[in-house]
Amino acid sequence: MTIMTENMPSGLLPSIAESLNVSESLAGQLLTLYALGSVVAAIPIVTATRSMPRRTLLMMAIGGLLVFNSVTALSGDYILTLVARFVAGMAAGVIWGLLAGYARRLVSVEQQGRAMAIVGVGQPIALCLGVPLGAWLGTFLEWRGVFWTMSAVALILLIWIRLAVPAVAGQTAGNRMPLRSVLVLPGLRTALLVIFVWILAHNVLYTYIAPFTDRVGLGSQNTGVALLVFGLSSIVGVWLVGARIDRALRRLTLLSLAGFAAASVLLAFAAQSEVLAYVGIALWGLSFGGAPTLLQTATADAGGEEADVAISMLVTVFNIAVAGGGLLGGILLPVIGVEAFPWILAGLALAAFVAVLLGRSGFRPGPRGGHDAEERDSAPSEAVT
Repeated sequence: MTIMTENMPSGLLPSIAESLNVSESLAGQLLTLYALGSVVAAIPIVTATRSMPRRTLLMMAIGGLLVFNSVTALSGDYILTLVARFVAGMAAGVIWGLLAGYARRLVSVEQQGRAMAIVGVGQPIALCLGVPLGAWLGTFLEWRGVFWTMSAVALILLIWIRLAVPAVAGQTAGNRMPLRSVLVLPGLRTALLVIFVWILAHNVLYTYIAPFTDRVGLGSQNTGVALLVFGLSSIVGVWLVGARIDRALRRLTLLSLAGFAAASVLLAFAAQSEVLAYVGIALWGLSFGGAPTLLQTATADAGGEEADVAISMLVTVFNIAVAGGGLLGGILLPVIGVEAFPWILAGLALAAFVAVLLGRSGFRPGPRGGHDAEERDSAPSEAVT
């Protein structure tokens, strides 16, 4: 829901621009304001609402998406539309800050990583299938109809959450730590550093995937195919991480970063072979697909009882890195060319790898629950029912 609401305008920009009587570049700011709302809201709102029942807060945030997607669908004024997108982004920031801690509280300690993987699989599914579906709906519903559809989905979600999702209490006043004390918890700053570097690296190239596919010889018309390959392999990556994350968070993070660096090197030579290009894209998706789950789990582990506040910091850093990747790529594009971007990714991946390697407190080694590491690492994975 949050990913689709954020990215929906990207496939509908021409019709939105025409309807609101603005340029496509101004219409593109509907995405910018949504992301900015998430950055501004995540830490202060999640911190201020720690005592609220989790289901109540989640329903209020989903309700915010329902209301302000509806305002977006009704609005004929550009400024009002921007305001609606900003507030919708605030609601999304609260959802992102809330979901990880909520999911962890619904399962035993030994299954917390898998629970995060189940929550996290929504992201690549939305990018792979949801956003193209929205663009397709726009061809016969008009863009306002797409936003009304999102409002209907939000209403269904509200009903389902109330009926099916268990209620979880918030924190008591005596258990809450000051925000500054949360930031200095062991391992949290290491996790946030890795998040920033890894997400920045990813978005340097992902933001400019269309010109990249064109310059390496795949053709701009195959950008959709490249994104599909990336999305499908990302889903596989989430599944692989979910199967082992509760046994080997640290090892999986290092392996994923190594795979990300290897994919970057392959993409650096993508112009020499179409097969090599698609193999590189597939490995990119495979190694990055589980990254949000790994990073959220490491952050929540470091946060402990303050997991929701720690995750709200992740949301802020994550969105700054997304914006920073687009900005850095835009600066470098005319200087070194998009075909050189994979080398930037490889260098940043190496930096993140070293940060994980040196910052052991940020990524817990071994299995959860205090069982013997070797026994658990050699045991076959169990399905999550």
